[in-house]
Amino acid sequence: MQLLKAYSETLKSYFEQILVTKDPVTLYEPIQYIMSLGGKRIRPLMLLHTHKIFGGDVKSVLPLAAAVEVFHNFTLMHDDIMDNAGMRRGQVTVHEKYDVNTAILSGDLMLIQSYGLIGKCSDSPAYADIMNTFNEMSVQLCEGQQLDVDFESRNDVEIDEYIHMITYKTSVLIAAAMKMAAQHAGAGEEDQEHIYQFGKYIGIAFQMQDDILDSFGEKAAVGKRIGGDILEGKKTYLYIKALELADDKQKAELVSLMNDPHIEDQRKIDDVLKIFKSTHVRVYADQLKEAYRDLAFSHLAALKIEESDRAGLKEFGQYLLDRKV
Repeated sequence: MQLLKAYSETLKSYFEQILVTKDPVTLYEPIQYIMSLGGKRIRPLMLLHTHKIFGGDVKSVLPLAAAVEVFHNFTLMHDDIMDNAGMRRGQVTVHEKYDVNTAILSGDLMLIQSYGLIGKCSDSPAYADIMNTFNEMSVQLCEGQQLDVDFESRNDVEIDEYIHMITYKTSVLIAAAMKMAAQHAGAGEEDQEHIYQFGKYIGIAFQMQDDILDSFGEKAAVGKRIGGDILEGKKTYLYIKALELADDKQKAELVSLMNDPHIEDQRKIDDVLKIFKSTHVRVYADQLKEAYRDLAFSHLAALKIEESDRAGLKEFGQYLLDRKV
């Protein structure tokens, strides 16, 4: 979509300037590798666009956009280790291509690099506020990741716990990126809060679509194995809702399937998906996803911005719901 393409070349050129491989190559090459895998780069692009909406100069905030993307990929690198994931964006994950120790250390460096990039905006009057937003988001993301890990050993996860977890693990980074852009551009506090809430609720919808695609998408489009969340024991909304809607026999089977490490992988995926389909959980997931989209749009309506900019952000929100990858 046009909104996401507007600043892609500018961002790409900036990454080429700052992401260089030097000695020791074994430390820097994995960073180049994961950053070269592409991805949608939604967070930095929305940061740049938000900055422009509030009257800022895009070039002045490029380091902040880069910091967000480097930080995001650092979390993915470590997340893949924790999930023992073999594929990322259709390619081999860093810890599989190199090794776990390399992926840990290169990821650590990416975290440090992200703070260094934010430091390039230290002349901004809002620098302290930007750092506070980034630090608060970083803590919440770690908390969300730990909750996700904790949920893998539980069979009593509630839907509100799941929403809290994905809010911290996924959506606060989108929300913080947009708020930091508004802060840097000098937007008022009300607009900062509304753009943050827009990003947060759109981020929840974004993660729910990811969960749906993991179970019901096409491998060629998604870029990873369908059913990965099932094999990792993830307590997604689909699983929690299926337990709620299933009869006693299905419920017992679903719990058994998710907790038995000896069941062959493809059989586990097929049998769990069969229960998902029979309980029609995708319909409920789509409805909840759209409810969070509407919450996001309510904050969008409250922003003091041009109608054309509001329409562009609304198009972005809908894109996240409709995407197939």
